[in-house]
Amino acid sequence: MSTPTELPACAQPCPSRRAALTFGAAAGAAALLTGCSTYGGSADADSGAAGNDAAADPGADASGGAEAGAGTAAVLAKTSDIPVGSGKIFAKKGVVVTQPTEGTFKAFSTVCTHQGCAVEKIADGTINCLCHGSKFTIADGSVAAGPAPKPLPARKIKVDGDSITLA
Repeated sequence: MSTPTELPACAQPCPSRRAALTFGAAAGAAALLTGCSTYGGSADADSGAAGNDAAADPGADASGGAEAGAGTAAVLAKTSDIPVGSGKIFAKKGVVVTQPTEGTFKAFSTVCTHQGCAVEKIADGTINCLCHGSKFTIADGSVAAGPAPKPLPARKIKVDGDSITLA
């Protein structure tokens, strides 16, 4: 019969089983959240609207296509950029701007209230999340089709002449 051999002592304190499991769970959660944040397309590109998946608006860079002086908000869009009865998604800014009726502009978060995916399309009077099919009205962000449980949160914008800025 052989005698049990002793294992060498750790040079550093060995992590407990609980610490190892906690670290593993945290790493898994981080990977899951990273996967959700980029599901369905590029979160870095501003997307077109009016019922299509147009390419990024070249004039919608970080400065909004306008020079921003000290204390001046950068222009997000021109009023003419937002189609009546539709809108435009500004993914980099996390905002969707709509014009439900001529001259009325609304803004909402791009984060779907179902599971946090980014809305990606505007068509037929709704802002659409392609992850699970939720739809929100362009007039007030209310849920037009689930599974989203709550409306899109409103964002504050300022319309000054023909310029739209985040307030």
